[in-house]
Amino acid sequence: MRARPVPHPWSRLHPRTVLPNGLTLEVECSNAMKAIKGSLKASRLAVAGTAAASAVLVLSSPAFAHVTVQPEGEAAKGGYAVVDFKVPNERDDASTTKLEVNLPADHPLASVMPQPVDGWTVQVTRSKLDKPLTLHGEQIDEAVTKVTWTATGKGIEPGYFQKFPLSVGRLPEDADQLVFKALQTYSDKDVVRWIEVQKDGQEEPDNPAPVLELASASEGGHNGSRAEDASAASASGETAAVSSTGGSDTTARVLGVVGIVVGAAGVAYGVMAGRRRSTEA
Repeated sequence: MRARPVPHPWSRLHPRTVLPNGLTLEVECSNAMKAIKGSLKASRLAVAGTAAASAVLVLSSPAFAHVTVQPEGEAAKGGYAVVDFKVPNERDDASTTKLEVNLPADHPLASVMPQPVDGWTVQVTRSKLDKPLTLHGEQIDEAVTKVTWTATGKGIEPGYFQKFPLSVGRLPEDADQLVFKALQTYSDKDVVRWIEVQKDGQEEPDNPAPVLELASASEGGHNGSRAEDASAASASGETAAVSSTGGSDTTARVLGVVGIVVGAAGVAYGVMAGRRRSTEA
């Protein structure tokens, strides 16, 4: 057997390494490089996976909504309007069971009427006014200051919302908006206070109060709301009923007169015929 040469000290860096027992060991550098590249690739995949998971968590987090108020049609200054308080359920482990809406104290509303909502009871709270209001020529010293809806069943379950309509008026003529502060109570007794007022030039607060924007009387007139449409429809219905009744009475009278005339003519004809027969006899 031929003697193998003594390995050079730098042979450790060579793919062929000579062991003390004279055997040689082939070092697969390419495999080592592949292992290193695979490790780097796995690290990159782990980082990418972490970023993707974070993105999924951000995208899957619920888009928080607020309690808001919107008119049906337009809420014109100096007029009446039907407004809807829209209440979404932001929780996935509780239901909304109560809503309290506080009406603006700086612009009290003399007329406030809630519309019945299935599955909810409603309570209207009236309070004395510091300054009486004049409505239709009458002095009013109290007004509705709070309306409370309470669920009789499950309430607003996760993933749903509910509208609570109110007919309000007269709306102020010296304001551009009305702020309604609301309290939303969940089935676990947690209360969310939608009472923060948005300030000009600042970001929206975490719990903004519902705001009703008022249109000018020239834009919305006094016919932009369902409340006044209902009043107009009621008045039209009464007018139509009166007109219909008047027409029926006139027709009946005409027919009665015609009947009397025909009856009189028949009697006269009978009398004349009887006299003629007597003369001929």
